[in-house]
Parts: sequence; structure tokens; C-alpha cells
Amino acid sequence: MERRLSAILAADVVGYSRLMGIDEAGTLQALNRHRCELVDIRISDYKGRIVKLTGDGILAEFQSVVNAVACAAEIQRSMAARNENVPKDERVEFRIGINLGDVVVENGDIFGDGVNLAARLERIAAPGGIAVSASVRDQVDARLNLGFEFIGEHMLKNIRQPVQVYTVTLAPPSSAKLVAQNRNTCFIAVLPFTNMSGDADQDYFSDGITEDIITDLSKISSLHVVPRNTIFTYKGISVKVKRLAQELGVRYVLEGSVRIFGNRVRISGQLIDTANGDHLWAERYDRDLTDIFAIQDEITHAIVGQLKVRLLPEEKKAIATEPTANVEAYTYYLRGRQLSHTWTKSYLQLARRMFCKAVELDPDYARAYAGIADCDAAIRDWAPDDVPLRRILEMSARALALDPDLPEAHASHGLALHQSGFDDRAAAAFERALSLDPNLFEANFHYARFFFMHGNFAESVQYFTRAAAIRPDDYVSPIHLMSAYRSLGRVLDTENWARLGLLRAERALNLNPENSGPAHRGALALAHMGDTKRARDWAARAIAIDPDDIVAQYNLACVYSVLGDIDQAIDLLERLLPHSSVYHIKWFNNDSDLDNIRDDPRFRRLLAAAMMQRERIERTGS
Repeated sequence: MERRLSAILAADVVGYSRLMGIDEAGTLQALNRHRCELVDIRISDYKGRIVKLTGDGILAEFQSVVNAVACAAEIQRSMAARNENVPKDERVEFRIGINLGDVVVENGDIFGDGVNLAARLERIAAPGGIAVSASVRDQVDARLNLGFEFIGEHMLKNIRQPVQVYTVTLAPPSSAKLVAQNRNTCFIAVLPFTNMSGDADQDYFSDGITEDIITDLSKISSLHVVPRNTIFTYKGISVKVKRLAQELGVRYVLEGSVRIFGNRVRISGQLIDTANGDHLWAERYDRDLTDIFAIQDEITHAIVGQLKVRLLPEEKKAIATEPTANVEAYTYYLRGRQLSHTWTKSYLQLARRMFCKAVELDPDYARAYAGIADCDAAIRDWAPDDVPLRRILEMSARALALDPDLPEAHASHGLALHQSGFDDRAAAAFERALSLDPNLFEANFHYARFFFMHGNFAESVQYFTRAAAIRPDDYVSPIHLMSAYRSLGRVLDTENWARLGLLRAERALNLNPENSGPAHRGALALAHMGDTKRARDWAARAIAIDPDDIVAQYNLACVYSVLGDIDQAIDLLERLLPHSSVYHIKWFNNDSDLDNIRDDPRFRRLLAAAMMQRERIERTGS
């Protein structure tokens, strides 16, 4: 049992029972959308941790009280904008309470008076408002561009002493004031560059340009840049720049477009001061594709010049460093990165070919080596005999030798070390990757799997939640969260993540109907939700798409276990065991989806055989 001082945020939906009575399905859909697209992402952005979801309620923990209040203010401002054109009696509105106090931590949950007081403050808050204790107000004070209004001392249920309560003033922030709160910091958002090529398959390139500009600007200490995972929620959405700036709490917005035609590229960009609507800078680059890195560098320096930002020597060096000088290698790398996100064997093999081509074109391309290592480590889930661990370690080590500060390289090295049984070194590699880039999807996702396989579900939840927030198209992390919360006995959290996992899996399956991944993981979510018929239908679809997919077979064994089809589950496990990777075997012990079959003698014999195979694999390294 651990005690610590934390900022606790408690939130619930105003009039939830009334909304459910009017339109149950619509209310649940709207609430899940707000959580997925806004609340979970903002909590993650501000380095908070969602402790539990309870129907219409959210409990989150922050190590920084300033972050907790800033997060709450951003959520409430964004919800106000979202509700602008929604009839008043149909709006989903949150009340939020925040307290700074001592908490007791046990199995990932938090307890104590600090938590109880946050919950009581939430009930005092007005719809769309935030109520805080005096300790919160005193700590935050003028550190944020917010006002605090004292509303008196309150005697709160089960709280012994009267509590001084303040409400947070949520007037839309003046961008000028935002900058004034830290005179050395400028707040900027880089909107996803629009693909003007007339081919949706070219999105990978415009997205890559956007991400690289965000990465370069984030290296500058005087700039606060909205993270990629937050900004890409606006991709494809028409929104007024001033309103977007208010939602994100920034003064400056960079927007642009990319068009590729033959060996030429046209990139347009403009920097807007949303305080007065002025266009501080605008430029159109019409050049050979080989000039793409020079264009990115010019855009970065144009922004630095317009905002009068002084670069430190190490920052000048960092943004001047190009990952590769070969534009063709860069293009292959971007394609590979896009394909690798799909997380099925065929797509990973294709992504690996893209990364290998990038390395062939530029033998010193560190990111591409890290990409190969990631793909190889993931492909071992399907074909362990085809991918020697030695090869994965060599690829990740090569990436680190070329760029010791590349977070992707540390993440891929951590995964390779974990699969080789060097877990202490693996954990250190993951921690290093996250210290270099807390928003790196691969580092969060692989570290979460690391903890899951050790049965440390509370830690795995933290990193899977972060991974799910970083990439809104990630349907794998919500499914893992569903299983982790089931292991923790958290029924409502299990149901909430199952719904989100299914929603994302449906989107992925509609985009790529030939992909079995979302089908078998969606089937597992449906099984947890108790929708037996649809779970069986999705399971049949997954097998029809790829009958030899070993990961699909494992997940479908979990589906049948959850549904109570004991024999069918064990039959599948018996067939896949001889072909299983060490990853699958490690999951046998800790995966609660198999709990319904653990007492079956056939499964016990199967588990014993799995453990012998695991020991052989770890002993021989193959």
C-alpha cells in the first residue's frame, strides 16, 4: 500500500439519467465520442492517469495540480464549443471537481479523503464548470490564465472540517495573456497539412511533413507545441482558426497544404496570429521533391524568425539534423510507418519491405533500422521461427549506433531485449525512449505489453491508455485495456474500453475489409459486452479473411473462453501451441480471458506443455 500527494480530478455528466431516459443509445454514443476524442486525450496530454470510469463518471490522478486545472479548463472550453449548436436539453455537459490531497494507492486505484473531497467538489460545480479546494487555488494562483471566485465555506458529506471552495473562471483566454503567463514561451499549433494531390493514398506524405515540423518545433524550449495526437483529431474537420486556438489554448496557428506531381512538390504554409487574425508569414514552395528537407527547415526557421524566438546552440544543431538526405528513402520510410500501424502480419511484412528499401537507399537511416526491428519483433507473434531474436537486436543496435538519442531506436531495442529475456535492460530502454519522447506510440504500447506479460496490470493500464490516446485509430490498445481491467476486477472500465475498442475496430474494418486484425479483436470486445451472436459472426469473419492467422486463432480462443465454449477454446489453443511465439506462451498465465477454462484438465496439461516450450525457447534463444 502506497501513500502519495496527488491532484485528483473527478467529473460526471450533468443530468445523465435524464439524458439516458430521452435517448439511451444516442447519449452513450455521444459520451463515448467525447471521451475518445477529447477527455481521454487531454488527460493524457497533461500527464494525468485515468484511474476509473464509472458509467458517466471519471476519476483521474495528476502529479501536478497545475496540469490538473489546465486540463479541466481545456476540457470545459472544448465541451462548450462542441455544444454550441446542440439543443440545450440534448447537451452532454460535465461538472468537474479538483482537490490536492493525500491518497492511498492499491492495485492502481486510489482512496482516501483526498479522493472523497474531489468527488464532493464535483457535485458543487455548475454545469460546464470547475470547483476546486483552497489548496488547489493556492497552488495554481496566477500560474495559469484563469480566475478563481470564492463561493464560501461548505460542509461536505463525510468531510469533517468545512472546506473553502472556489470556482474557476472559464472566460475564453486572451492569446496575449497566454503568452504573458510565461514571457519566454509562445504557444503554437501546427494543423495537419492538407493533401492536395487528389489521391487519398498520398496522405502518408502530408501527414509525415506535419509530424516532422511538429517534431522540429518541439525541440525548441521557447515554443509550446500542441502534440501530434491532439492536433490530428482535427484532421479533415472544417473549423475556424480562432475557435480552434481557443480550444487548444494557443496564440499562433500554422496551416498548410502539400501537393506532389511527378518529381515536383508544392508546399504552401501560413502562420496566423489568432489574437488579431494577422497572417504573420505565408510562403509557397514549388520545387523538386529532393528539396523537401530544405523546405521543412525553411518553414521551421521562418516560424522562429517571425516569433522572435532565440535558439540555443543545441537547439540549432537538433533542428538542423536531417534524418536522411535521401528523399526517396524518406518516402519509403513514411509508407512503412503508415503500414506498420495496421498491426497484422501481411501489413507488417509490407511495412518491413518499405523500411528495408529505405535502408538500401540510405544505409545510415537510423529510423528505418528501428522500423525494421519493430516489424520483426511484431512478426514474431505470427512466425517466431522466421525471425531470429539476434536479427532484431542487431537492427535496433544499428539504429542506436547511428543515433543514440533516437526514441524510436530505444523503443525497438527495448522490445528486442524483452523478447530475448533481458527484462531489466528492456525496462531501462523503454524508460529512455519515453524520456526522449513521452508521446511516442511504440514506446508506450510495447512498455504496456511488457507490464501485461508480467501480470502488472495497473502499470500496463497506464501505458495502454497513453497509447490509445496518442493514436485515435489504435484499436489494439483498447482491447488490451479491456482485458487488463477485467484482470483488475474493474467491470465498468472493462465495458467502457470494450465499447471503445469495438468502435475503433469497426472503423478499421470498414477502411480495410481484408484485414483480419480488427475482426478478431472486435469479436473479443463483443464477447466481453455479452453480444454472443455478433461475437460469433465477427469470429467467423476473421477466420474467413485469414484462416492461418495465429494471432487471430489465439484471440478467438479467448472469445470462446469468455462465451463459455470450453472445448472450442481449448481445441484452438492446442492447434496453435506448436506454432506459438514466446509472447503467446507468456500470455497464457496472465490473460484473464482464459479464466473460464483454467480448471479444465485439458487446459492444465496444455499450460504445462506451454511452460516447457517457453523454458526451451528462453534457454536456446530461438
